[in-house]
Amino acid sequence: MSAILPADGESDSNPAASKPMTEPASAMIQTYSPAYLRWVLFMLLVVYIFNFVDRSILTVLSQLIKVEFHISDFYLGLLGGPFFAVLYTVCGIPIARMAERRDRVTIIAIAVATWSAMTALCGVAASYAQLALFRVGVGIGEAGCSPPAQSLISDYFPPEKRSTALSIYSLGIPLGGLIGTVAGGWLAQDLGWRLAFVVVGLPGLFLAVLARLTIKDPPRGHSERSGALGAGSHVPPLRAVMGLLWSKWAFINVCIAGTLTSFVGYGNTAFSLTYFLREFHLDLRTTSMALGLVVGTSAAIGTLAGGLVSDRLGRLDKRWYAWTPGIGLCVAAPVTIMAYLQSQWWMAVAILIVPGIFHYTYLGPCFSLTHNMVPPRMRASATAILLFAMNLVGYAFGPPFVGLLSDIFASSSFAMGDFAAMCPGGVAPADALLEVKAACLQATADGARSAIITDTLIFFWAAVHFFLAARTLRKDLYQP
Repeated sequence: MSAILPADGESDSNPAASKPMTEPASAMIQTYSPAYLRWVLFMLLVVYIFNFVDRSILTVLSQLIKVEFHISDFYLGLLGGPFFAVLYTVCGIPIARMAERRDRVTIIAIAVATWSAMTALCGVAASYAQLALFRVGVGIGEAGCSPPAQSLISDYFPPEKRSTALSIYSLGIPLGGLIGTVAGGWLAQDLGWRLAFVVVGLPGLFLAVLARLTIKDPPRGHSERSGALGAGSHVPPLRAVMGLLWSKWAFINVCIAGTLTSFVGYGNTAFSLTYFLREFHLDLRTTSMALGLVVGTSAAIGTLAGGLVSDRLGRLDKRWYAWTPGIGLCVAAPVTIMAYLQSQWWMAVAILIVPGIFHYTYLGPCFSLTHNMVPPRMRASATAILLFAMNLVGYAFGPPFVGLLSDIFASSSFAMGDFAAMCPGGVAPADALLEVKAACLQATADGARSAIITDTLIFFWAAVHFFLAARTLRKDLYQP
């Protein structure tokens, strides 16, 4: 992490040093110690890790929830998709607008406390409807995380280091997924799915307090180093932010590409673990450990590499910020399909290392490009607009799309009659014949595999838009 921090001679001895000054922006010469910058980035990374632990644990627990509540894969997709994502995306924009004017650290702290409490409450849900309601609450809380956090990072780190800093922050996605998957599997197998929600939710309340007490809100535009503290106190109206973004062909294509990539990522992730459980008959602990460690680690490598590579090559040609994720997706798609065609679980997991790395190269460049196209006082709003598209389409519709395909393919694969009637919740009744039980389980596995492979093909579509974004990227960047 230290490689991205400025070395301007500041003292490294006190992480809490260099508190923001309170003079007007025009008169401000601001300094922060490298140690303090590392602490801020570390704390925001931990916040984002908790963000994804609390949302991703549902993937691990979904098979247990499916059996208890007797629901189809489509309803599982709704639980992990729109019930979480709709208000998550809708609330993101007004919260981002607030973050342009108010203390961003306070907003983050309130958000962490809210989603953590709602995650813990999922463990006491008495019905599918109550669980869906609590997941809505998790989504509302998590809406207050990324827009203010990314805005803070862009004010702490200059443009030439911003993609790497945002990639480090974005490590919260794979690391949170890794921790949520591994811990969720162990907790669910030992304690059940209800206590698993409680155990992962409650620590976030402490994190909210720690973040509020140790992070400061810097002046807007502090990192521009060109007199662009110039953001001043004026916050442009939302229509001005949207108008600026939609006037840039590069942003339109980055937005489409990021949305399609997240659509595939969220959809496949929602059903990858359940596929391994169904196809290879592994226990939950083994499956969560294997997928969590291998896929989570490779995704973390890819996320960091995407920022480092695009920042390094971007010094030669800014178009590498779009070329890097485009190339990554072209590699990830065929290798992902290859993994889900394997007959041995360990071989499938091993192959998934490669797409895990190349798929996630898109995160840092995607957010960095968006920030680098707008002035400082628009960055939280620009982030929220990008996340609105990525999450409303990707998160809200990705999991139910794959779930619906899974149900359709499973029904087609089941040759013993009416799949829905004979396999409620994907599982045959306890008194059914052994042949029926085996056929139900195999049909759900076949359905999940076919759905994931079909969904993965969308990566090629997303790559096309990253390459299109590169065509006008250099003229669409913000020049302070």
